[in-house]
Amino acid sequence: MRRTDPRITIAATAMAALATVSACSSNGASSSSSGSSGGSGDNSTAKVAFLMPDEASTRYDQHDHPGFVAQMQKNCPKCTVLYNNADADASKQQQQFNSALTQGAKVIVLDPVDSSAAASLVQQAHSRGVKVVAYDRPITATQADFYVSFDNEKIGALISKSLVDHLKSVKAPTTGGVLEVNGSPTDAAAGLIKKGIHEGLSGGGYHTLAEYDTPDWEPAKAQAWVSGQISRFRGQIAGVVAANDGTAGGTIAAFKAANVTPIPPVTGNDATTAGLQQIISGDLYNTISKPSEIVAAAAADAAVDLLNGKKPAAESTVFNTPSKLFTPVVITQQNIKAEIIDKGIAKAADLCTSAYQAACAKLDIS
Repeated sequence: MRRTDPRITIAATAMAALATVSACSSNGASSSSSGSSGGSGDNSTAKVAFLMPDEASTRYDQHDHPGFVAQMQKNCPKCTVLYNNADADASKQQQQFNSALTQGAKVIVLDPVDSSAAASLVQQAHSRGVKVVAYDRPITATQADFYVSFDNEKIGALISKSLVDHLKSVKAPTTGGVLEVNGSPTDAAAGLIKKGIHEGLSGGGYHTLAEYDTPDWEPAKAQAWVSGQISRFRGQIAGVVAANDGTAGGTIAAFKAANVTPIPPVTGNDATTAGLQQIISGDLYNTISKPSEIVAAAAADAAVDLLNGKKPAAESTVFNTPSKLFTPVVITQQNIKAEIIDKGIAKAADLCTSAYQAACAKLDIS
């Protein structure tokens, strides 16, 4: 796995570039620096759109967008990035997509709110000669020009297998089972994670009690569902496979509200600040480190290749689309210092706030 661009370094560099490469107002309407749209075959000042799916996860504004801008600044200094976030609204994302086309974007990097519905957006772009890079979430019903992501199926397999191995190591009775808190049913990446979860649990000896596809990945909806399952399967829940740190946080909140102690081990994904802090405190068993700046930089590389009439280098195919997938890393208390702190993905000062100082000290994080 390529891990040469620590999150902190890239984000800091990107923020300096943001003022000249792109801007986005608080209401989601994008603005851009002056310059031509790269007509007459000259793409040195082309416009490239970067359209993200939701604001529930802070990663898009804090990491993906800055990472993309930083790499575009290196690859095409005079190019303009048009950035927007759809806030989990497929109709809003369609409007933002149309706006990018109207503004003359030659490549659109799209993380779709609805992976199936995004097919019409790709077709619309292709009818105008505009290239589309699917980002993080694949577009399932038609072929984009390229897809870049971490390996989502492997993410699901890793977090669930890690949980099973832990349950076996503590000799959790196999009479118990696990809950699955999956991601959004409109997100094809969530479907791949779900497939991986099923693979990771298969043959592990712990049956699935129930599973739930969480609309829009909303933690509150995950919490409400898990609350019902705690009442339904009280005393039988050996662990929970949650597909990201947000749904994991909702899961943990449900157990705390039900006064369940100890909380069964819960998985996560994304290595958010909140998720890493819950690893440190012991509330969350594992998460996945996948610095999104890595994928953002690869998307920028692909966008510039497409601008220049080149085919981005593909290593695999996902939904008939040439793809580049990065390998994620499972994070637990055992390796959080080595993989997160020592590699500069997060700072100890940001994780070890007052509520977590004692727990950080026990893990030698300072």
